[in-house]
This record gives sequence, C-alpha cells and structure tokens, in this order.
Amino acid sequence: MATFLVAHGAWSAGWAWKKMRSRMRALGHEFITPTYTGVGERAHLARPDIDLETHISDVLGLIEYEDLRDFILIGHSYGGMVSTGVADRVADRISQFVYLDAFVPRDGESLLSLQPEATRTRMLEMARTAGGGWRVPANPMPPDTPQPDVDWAMPRRMMQPLKTFEQPLRLTGAVEKLRRSYIYCSRPAPGDGFRRFYERAQKEPGWKHYEIYASHNPHITTPDELASLLHGIAAS
Repeated sequence: MATFLVAHGAWSAGWAWKKMRSRMRALGHEFITPTYTGVGERAHLARPDIDLETHISDVLGLIEYEDLRDFILIGHSYGGMVSTGVADRVADRISQFVYLDAFVPRDGESLLSLQPEATRTRMLEMARTAGGGWRVPANPMPPDTPQPDVDWAMPRRMMQPLKTFEQPLRLTGAVEKLRRSYIYCSRPAPGDGFRRFYERAQKEPGWKHYEIYASHNPHITTPDELASLLHGIAAS
C-alpha cells in the first residue's frame, strides 16, 4: 500500500526496526530502514568528522539510487534532525512526513541547541571523558523496556559522533509545505523532552497529531500498536 523510509535515532541503526519490518510487510507496505555512517553495521566507518550532513547524505543517497518516490518519511528521535534535512531537499518525492517522538528543528538549530543546558553539558562531558572527545556514549533504554530487549539492543547501540549533535541544520522552508504528522509517545519517562514538539504540532497549521501509549522506542516495545498507527496514517 505504501513505502515507508525510516531515519532512525541516535546510537541506533536499521537493526532496531527489525520487529517493524515483518509487521509492516504483513500489512502490505514496504518498510526501508537504512543505517547511518558510523553506527550499527557501519560502525567500522566511524570517524571524528562525521556530522549531521553525513547522515542526511546517507539517506539522500539511498533515495536517489533506489529511485524512491511518493514515500512516507519517518524520523525517530535524533532522526527528526536527519529526516528534516532530507525532506527539505527532496520534498517533491515525499507523500507524508511522520515525526515519531522526534526533534522538530527550525533553520539554524542543532540537536544540542534544542537540549536543556544541563543535558547539553552532560553530553559534552560524556564525549570528553568516555568518547575520546568526539563520540557520545549511548543513553540507557527507557525503564519499561523488557529485559530481553535491553539485552538485545544495548550491545548494538554504538557511540554517536559528537558533530552529528553539534552541526546546525540549514533549511529553506520546503518541509512546511508537506503533510506532516507527529506521534507522541505518552508513557511517562524521565527527562521526556519531546512533548514540546507534540504541543507545537497541535498549535501550528498543517499538522496531524497522535499519541501512542509507549515510551521512547515503540518500534521495540509496542511494535503492533505502532504498525497499526502507521498503517492508518498511510491510509488517511
């Protein structure tokens, strides 16, 4: 019925969406989950100069070489930064744009600039003390994540190049013309920083907005519910 393309979150990769691929195929959709340079199965390519533009280029390259058109773009968490950069450049190829508990940047903003000062300071300190000055160690999984999923996911979560969080995003305004949806993960979690983007989607024109009772990684903890919601968005 539809083709979905996922821009995954920080420290993560295409592997994290394994549960979703079979469920979306069963609903008749194509579900594409590429991995950015320097993480996941591409961790061997990690280097200090990888920045946000590198990850945007990763996804743009896949779109170009697979000749994807009329697809639904999903940005999860940090993937909201990547997907916004992608959508700004190939808006004519995108049918809908879905932010899943994701950052929604404006022109000139970086992920670090969207963080509270205390969080920004903590991330920079972690990069200095544990990441060799250029990588940020992964955050822990949300506390409601079942232990088997924690055991599966945490060894696969790679440190993220710091420049991907530091580089400002430059936008032309093309994204604001797309059909956009925001899915907010409403299960309480410490340090939830995404509700403000959900509230923004409720106030600004051009948005649809949804809630899913899950913590930050519904593709891992509640894949059936997320698949059903995405299926409905595709059919809308």
